[in-house]
Amino acid sequence: MKVLIVGGGGREHAIAMAVSKSKRVDKIYCAPGNAGIADIAECVPIGVMEFDKLTDFALKEQIDLTVVAPDDPLVAGAVDAFEEKGLRVFGPRKNAAILEGSKAFSKDLMKKYNIPTAAYENFSDADKAIEYLENAKMPIVLKADGLALGKGVLICNTLEEAKDGVKQIMLDKAFGDAGNNLVIEEFMTGREVSVLSFVDGTTIKTMTSAQDHKRAMDGDKGLNTGGMGTFSPSPFYTKEIDDFCQEKIYKPTVAAMKAEGREFKGVIFFGLMLTEDGPKVLEYNARFGDPETQVVLPRMENDIIDVFEACIDGTLDNIELKFKDNAAVCVVLASDGYPLKYEKGKIISGLDKFNGSEEYYCFHAGTKFDENGNIVTNGGRVLGVTAIGADLKTARANAYAATDWIEFDNKYMRHDIGKAIDYAE
Repeated sequence: MKVLIVGGGGREHAIAMAVSKSKRVDKIYCAPGNAGIADIAECVPIGVMEFDKLTDFALKEQIDLTVVAPDDPLVAGAVDAFEEKGLRVFGPRKNAAILEGSKAFSKDLMKKYNIPTAAYENFSDADKAIEYLENAKMPIVLKADGLALGKGVLICNTLEEAKDGVKQIMLDKAFGDAGNNLVIEEFMTGREVSVLSFVDGTTIKTMTSAQDHKRAMDGDKGLNTGGMGTFSPSPFYTKEIDDFCQEKIYKPTVAAMKAEGREFKGVIFFGLMLTEDGPKVLEYNARFGDPETQVVLPRMENDIIDVFEACIDGTLDNIELKFKDNAAVCVVLASDGYPLKYEKGKIISGLDKFNGSEEYYCFHAGTKFDENGNIVTNGGRVLGVTAIGADLKTARANAYAATDWIEFDNKYMRHDIGKAIDYAE
């Protein structure tokens, strides 16, 4: 069969890698793809939001299955566009992707169906938001309602910071139209855990747990980013916690979406906070996480095509998800200055050392070919170096050792990815 993957980052490279292992797949296309994905798929120069071009391409090439990976096209209705043309596609429709597309919607859904989350209020007026903050307990969390590349969340420690945050989001439009509405939320403490899940509208099957590191610098300092590294599984995500989440969070979320006439098929990413009062939902994403995918999929034993098709056909209850009894750590190599200002076009060397390995992976996030055929940097997050190990400490040591294989001029990374592993004993 022929498969088209929509997207061009590290997540899509990890999906393409998993798809390439399927015995059912003869040909993979990726739109637009990147220099790493080009090793395993034919990259097509079509943007993720060019729905007409994407569907025309899928019809012309007789694509059997399309996987829409990024949030922007999902929220804008990419899946609907493919379905309207009679094409088979994996991912939530527009009316279901609102689970990620609007934080106000997802918070209201959780309140209505008693799904544990932080207390909150929604605002469309900046003055009213500031008025509310006058009597609010600090620290407090401000969230831009719409999509903001994973960066539209501010944690404010003082009233002045919070007022300034409202101004940034709602008046200065630091995150564009995503800040037209604002969610103000109580600050929760505890460990964060990410759980990805496959959903077929009714049944939900969770993948192995992971933990992301969002801040730019060591010690969780600096600005929020798309993610600087991750590990899987989380040692803090116990069977007891999983049992609670299955009954109180995962199944109720899928049932709630169905009850609202927004049947969800695809991947739901649960961002959880393990608080003293039990697990609570921080956020939902309506797709594979990045860089979580880069540690979860290398550990999955199933043929991913079987799983995708079961989600589309409503037969997920027939699938038993299997993950290897090992661990994975991903360290993101970024361009120095990310997420603010950084230079592109730096030549990358050392990539060949990952060729053919089942223990070490180098997932391309922001790369391209220059006019001379060299692979060069083309983004803030450039590469995700993932290593497998028998346990988390081994995987972490392997991942950091492998980061030394790669060189480019303004290479930057955090040196404490997976530090929490040391506290789990």
